[in-house]
Amino acid sequence: MPKKSDKKIIFERVKDMPPLAVSLYTMDYNKTGSWRNVRPVINYDKCINCMICWKFCPEPAIDAEKFEEDGKEKYRPAINYEYCKGCGICWTECPVEGAIYTEEEAE
Repeated sequence: MPKKSDKKIIFERVKDMPPLAVSLYTMDYNKTGSWRNVRPVINYDKCINCMICWKFCPEPAIDAEKFEEDGKEKYRPAINYEYCKGCGICWTECPVEGAIYTEEEAE
């Protein structure tokens, strides 16, 4: 079994790092929405805008969209279906029952 080295590997610049250790792009080009068979839907009447769904989403599929309520600018989650795989993490982690529910994906 190999031993973990005590030697720290430090790179002075990003350009000095190995090619696979640095991502040159964001996930914005990796649209994976065609993979899902169920889609999450946010019920804004129940949503408390805690953004836990955004925090746990493994893809860039949940955005924070601005909206106005009582003259104040606030944010709420909005699902971008081009990136959502329907993995279920958002509705599993949501603390409010029924705030995020699923629908069968139309073919």
